[in-house]
Amino acid sequence: MVQANLSEIPQLKFIRVKNSETIDVFDCGDADLNDFILHKASLFDRNLLAVSYAFVDEEDYGKIYAYCSLANDKIAITDFENKTEFNRFRKMQGIPNEKRLKSYPAVKLCRLGVMNQAKNKRIGTKVLNYLKTMFITNNRTGCRFITVDAYINAIPFYAKNGFQMLNSDDDEREPTRLMYFDLMDLVG
Repeated sequence: MVQANLSEIPQLKFIRVKNSETIDVFDCGDADLNDFILHKASLFDRNLLAVSYAFVDEEDYGKIYAYCSLANDKIAITDFENKTEFNRFRKMQGIPNEKRLKSYPAVKLCRLGVMNQAKNKRIGTKVLNYLKTMFITNNRTGCRFITVDAYINAIPFYAKNGFQMLNSDDDEREPTRLMYFDLMDLVG
């Protein structure tokens, strides 16, 4: 797959990146994200740890505008300082009390990268909206939340797209913060 020329954004399609495929060129401005899609995504897929998707030109699948990787996750009692905070979260989300589960199913947005030339064209938001719709319309095993370990500088982007902080851990030394999106917000 090759990098796209972005004079204008065409119709985009979301496709799964097969573990036998390699992506030759991708630059989102973050060395870690670039390294993952260029060198590690297929390894994670082969080992059943994460699945990667590319947002591509509908007429030329070789033109990648963005990618993301997904894995199974959960929001668990261990994500909170104490059981009271977990119960407060559970009640706030309107989760029934009959089954006092210690965790609730989620999908982890492990990585999300948008090509430098495609930035500020709302492609990241389109990817998030696609994922939200995908898990509402094709929720095969039960998935209530989308989680992300958001880089500090990406927190405003995720907040603008409906994600909330999972807990109040404001450790300034940590490079990421755990955020979530409740898919029930879309079910109405």
